Amino acid sequence: MRPILTLNAGSSSLKAAVYDGVAAALVRAEVAALGAGAIMTITADGKTQRHEIASADHAHAFAALRKALGPWLGQGGPIAVGHRIVHGGAEIDGPRVLTPSCLAKLEGLVALAPLHQPHNLALVRAASQAFPQAVQIGAFDTAFHRGHDWLHDTYALPRRYFDQGIRRYGFHGLSYAYIAGRVAVDYPALADGRLIVAHLGNGASLCAIKGGRSVASSMGFSALDGLPMGTRVGQIDPGVLLYLMGEGMDQAALTRLLYSESGLKGLSGISHDMRVLLAAKSPQADAAIAYFCAHLAQGIGGLSAVLGGVDAVIFTGGIGQNAAPIRAMALEKLAFLGLVVDEGANAAHAPRIDKGKVAVLVMATDEEQMIAQAVQQALAALPDEKGPM
Repeated sequence: MRPILTLNAGSSSLKAAVYDGVAAALVRAEVAALGAGAIMTITADGKTQRHEIASADHAHAFAALRKALGPWLGQGGPIAVGHRIVHGGAEIDGPRVLTPSCLAKLEGLVALAPLHQPHNLALVRAASQAFPQAVQIGAFDTAFHRGHDWLHDTYALPRRYFDQGIRRYGFHGLSYAYIAGRVAVDYPALADGRLIVAHLGNGASLCAIKGGRSVASSMGFSALDGLPMGTRVGQIDPGVLLYLMGEGMDQAALTRLLYSESGLKGLSGISHDMRVLLAAKSPQADAAIAYFCAHLAQGIGGLSAVLGGVDAVIFTGGIGQNAAPIRAMALEKLAFLGLVVDEGANAAHAPRIDKGKVAVLVMATDEEQMIAQAVQQALAALPDEKGPM
């Protein structure tokens, strides 16, 4: 039985895993902090090894991971490579075999996710060359959000723009799909309930889920909208952009400002990393943290209105799982919704940290497992001679 390889490219990292099914990974690996002094970690059989890579971009990271994962991939290599693709557009609602025509359409979406889509597609090309016999399959962050009510997908522009694809797409869908599945297993009484999931990391968003399906998301047409993020601006009055354009700022400068110079980094002038800001104890860091938490609370309140109430708030992602002060600060003004945090449980990062009427959960996400499931689903749909195993 040949294995499945999954690849998950972030803006500054590359994760990989090898599966012989979808229940658990044989091995997981990651190259983090791409650039000078990148670190590769490999975890298998409960043991983790770390190696420093002198200098690495996504291409170097893929080469290093391919070599490191060789013993698990075997002589025949993977039967399929599953790729996280951030943007799938309006039509893709599930996994797809990444044919040349499909890739051409995805290239047309690069401008909507410039921090991720180029790396995602470059890895498809690299994996195709490295494993020419493997089927390349995409798992899409936008797919989980297809099926929203029109009210939650449109902007108040002339209708023709919606028909042309200018609409809310939503992102972080692989993470949200995983969390919805885990809730059904670990908290079955909440499975059909009204959930608000906060995926908080360098990229951050909220998703309203009812009955295991996405109802609305804080992210919209691009991965810029909604919550403030590490270096991304989040919600902003479009009049600001018109003003900056009138002052002479071109598209390239605006893109750099909104994607790379704003968010926590811009507000604090210190760092995009929440860990650094929490440790800084400076007025600038405190102001950036307060802004982040205020908008997080505002977003949770807004989505509770969409759902007509809330039965559980779930924190995931690097900040969501590990930053107890952020969870507490964000929820402290939402007691009127029944959201009350148990300080001791929160400080201990317990799986459940509430002492009010509404469940507050802390859960690890697993995008790699969702990619592996997507691969299995796509392989099962292929003709028998190209089937999974």
